[in-house]
Amino acid sequence: MIAKLAGLLDQVTSDGAVIDVGGVGYLVFCSTRTTTQLPPPGGPARLLIETLALAILSQDKATLARADGVGPRLAARIANELRDKIGGLATAAPMPVAATPASGNGSGTGATADAVSALVNLGYRRAEAFGAVATAARKLGDKAALDALIRAGLQELGQPATQGTAR
Repeated sequence: MIAKLAGLLDQVTSDGAVIDVGGVGYLVFCSTRTTTQLPPPGGPARLLIETLALAILSQDKATLARADGVGPRLAARIANELRDKIGGLATAAPMPVAATPASGNGSGTGATADAVSALVNLGYRRAEAFGAVATAARKLGDKAALDALIRAGLQELGQPATQGTAR
């Protein structure tokens, strides 16, 4: 699976864009929202291809519903039907968020889900937060505490984590 494409924007089509990476043009289907955020042709472009795969693996219906013509019901159906089909693919986040019940000590998958929720509440998109927390969980191990996952997730997203919390 291609995770990221970085190169020069060759052209924008009605349903996507062509990114020139090392002389090879990759046609990437994307939403109108994404194409409007791209630079003019000839400019540097970087697209994260696995965002939808992460949204499906994490059952993030809100991200899927942002596509034109996709409402909450269709997003839920897409997430449910495609989860098994892409579950075996190598992605940046191979562990689903809510696969097992949370343990009482605040570690494991419950802490992962809570860390994703915390990052979403800080303003990050769910797919970004999921990827950052999944990477942090792999680095810290299965028994990582919630505060450590949040700090490491923020570091993955490029923000310095602070020791205390501001209220």
